[in-house]
Amino acid sequence: MKLAGLKKAPHDSAIYVKGENIEKVLFGIDAGVSELWLAKQLGYDAVIAHHPQGGTAAINFYQVFKRHIQQMINAEVPRKEAEKAVTKKLKRLEVQAHTSNYAHAVDVARLLKMPYMNIHTPLDAIGRRIMSEQIQSRTRRNSTVQDVVSALKELKEFRNAGTEIKIRLGKTERPAGKVVVSHGAGTNGGYEIAKTYFKHGIGTVVYIHISPIDLEKLKSESKGNVIVTGHIASDSVGINPLIHELEKRNTSVTRIGIISD
Repeated sequence: MKLAGLKKAPHDSAIYVKGENIEKVLFGIDAGVSELWLAKQLGYDAVIAHHPQGGTAAINFYQVFKRHIQQMINAEVPRKEAEKAVTKKLKRLEVQAHTSNYAHAVDVARLLKMPYMNIHTPLDAIGRRIMSEQIQSRTRRNSTVQDVVSALKELKEFRNAGTEIKIRLGKTERPAGKVVVSHGAGTNGGYEIAKTYFKHGIGTVVYIHISPIDLEKLKSESKGNVIVTGHIASDSVGINPLIHELEKRNTSVTRIGIISD
């Protein structure tokens, strides 16, 4: 929370099973039943997941999608239009929340007596800040879309990733214009939010992922640029600073599926 500059715990992060005297942690972007069992067998003191794994964090995950509204307002999108852009997907996420098997992994953790938690939005907020600052420090008013990509590629997580940063909409030589990193609000804003950014003067939207359907809709309108940085590499950008802080506190951390820096 302190690293992310947040005052209130977001809906998508939770302590499922409390623990004390934690010195050895298994940390995964997705850490469920199999990782809990592995941690127990290998003598870890706790398991930390990035993505919500159960409990209220899974049920209320959709609530953090509202964070897109403030991000859009900060980019000079009028509040009413920001709220409208969020509405359709927010409703869909709330409906989908009822499909979640929210008790399964948590119950396994309790049976194993394994301390267990997840931290989602705070780490994505850190990642968004790092990516935004990197772009701002390496680009200028006349920078191209490729310049934005090149700036992000300087971050070690992107250099070490198996995926490549992709320009999904636009071309390398096109002006980037004003750039927004749309991240740290549960999940990406898809078509509606990118379209609204473009309508209000944003030249390039940086997503960590986008669905093929949303991308095709944006391509059909051919407005603005969309850069997709890759889900796991982008999540890792926000996770690694926390791991370093834990290590400073003499906590040993083993990464699973996290790109090292």
